[in-house]
Amino acid sequence: MPDTLNTVNTHPLADLTIVDSIGSDLRAAGFDAENVPAFLGEQAHLALGRGDKVPSLRQTSDGSPLSTLIRLFLLGVTVPRAAAEAAFAATGIEAAVGAGAIELATHEAGADEVRAALDIRPYADEDNSYLVVSDLDSDMRPGPVDPDHVLGIGAASISLVRATVRQQVGSVLDMGTGCGVQALHAFQHAHTVTATDTSARALALAAATARLNGQEWELLAGSAFEPVAGRTFDQIVSNPPFVISAGEQRFSYRDSGIAGDGLVQQIVAGIPAHLNIGGTAQLLANWMVFEGTDWRERVGSWVKATGCDAWVVQRELADPAEYVAMWLKDAGEESGDAQSGESESVAGEWLKYFADNKVSGIGMGLITLRKSGSATPDVVLDELLLAGDEVTGDEAAAFLARRQWLRDTDDDALLGTTLSLSPAVYLEQRSLPSADGWTTVLRVIKRAGGVGATLQLDEYSQSLLAGCRGDAPLSMLIGLLAAAHGFDQKSLTELVLPAVRQAITRGIIHPIS
Repeated sequence: MPDTLNTVNTHPLADLTIVDSIGSDLRAAGFDAENVPAFLGEQAHLALGRGDKVPSLRQTSDGSPLSTLIRLFLLGVTVPRAAAEAAFAATGIEAAVGAGAIELATHEAGADEVRAALDIRPYADEDNSYLVVSDLDSDMRPGPVDPDHVLGIGAASISLVRATVRQQVGSVLDMGTGCGVQALHAFQHAHTVTATDTSARALALAAATARLNGQEWELLAGSAFEPVAGRTFDQIVSNPPFVISAGEQRFSYRDSGIAGDGLVQQIVAGIPAHLNIGGTAQLLANWMVFEGTDWRERVGSWVKATGCDAWVVQRELADPAEYVAMWLKDAGEESGDAQSGESESVAGEWLKYFADNKVSGIGMGLITLRKSGSATPDVVLDELLLAGDEVTGDEAAAFLARRQWLRDTDDDALLGTTLSLSPAVYLEQRSLPSADGWTTVLRVIKRAGGVGATLQLDEYSQSLLAGCRGDAPLSMLIGLLAAAHGFDQKSLTELVLPAVRQAITRGIIHPIS
């Protein structure tokens, strides 16, 4: 294969007829989310998920089309030209190279081999199997990625997929679509999907992703809400380039070119004008936490200004040095150039920006907004750092619904409501030895699988919640509790109602009438 077949392709897979041919070859080989794990076997597949490729290399030595495709796109190794020709029988080697899917691997020994030029990989959720096209990460192609690198499926994109509310809607906007992961999922529950990005390369790969999966999206170029000016949507999702720096745009997938967390603030501010009443918006975000301040004050001011209901969850708080190291490694530039010390220089300037601005940490989390139209929007800001507190779409939808019910229900109405404990709750108690035996010092009720669904109780709220069995209104339960302990019912009511509202917020108890 002549070297002239290798050309720089800034808009790969632009010819959708070639994409169709590649898709035909991938399907013919069984290159999908069901067949690949079965072909590799459980142990090799699990090892590949941990980054250990050796077992998969052993399992893919038969030269079959499926083995060849796994080696190319999942293992990042070169394959003989003859094997690639068999794998791309419908497309043809020249067309696949010309489209930018694969490329010639030149060796001093003159071996005629081929390697992947893009990352094409199977991906699945509970109901659907997909193929996703992106650029090769630094662990597949050593060295720093290109400035216009298009990120593939990663922990951040998967967390947003899981956190997104999945309800049938008319229109979805995926802002900063990248390779199109969010749009893939949105297509399953939306009549129309609009996906935007500032990167022409990202839009080309997103178009290929849509085509390989038989989906149609409206793809628009531009930053933030510029491409959809004057339009509104039922749902907005965004995994934007939220990485915080002085404003340099070294890599388009992570750097917005806006200093600090200005892009996130700009997106949050723009959401109300582009969201229909009743619609939701969810975005991954990073924000600066300044010395001696609470992150809730600053981020809270952003969401309160929107007039939307909001649930903001901070999942991590990173030290600036840890944050810089993480993103240098992500782009494959952590080692830098040993002669120039480029990586060290970048890190030094980055950390100086944080120090000059008195940034003590970087918060990482999820912002969920709902345009309820209420004159008194409900805003909750949570710090949920424990494993198992990851937001899911079902939990987000239920949380917003519970908060709206509480806003619409005054204390008198709440007292007349019959409540029931969630079947998933359990009580943990801690006791210390005392002269009279064991003395309970901590009571915590939790809902298994719930996000932040933990509530500390005193003995009275513990007894009250235990009585929430769906057979008596709250006022009656409080009256029985007051009589049993000789309390004034009005005073006890004032004492326990905040705990009851918090228990409803967290899904520990729920109204049934």
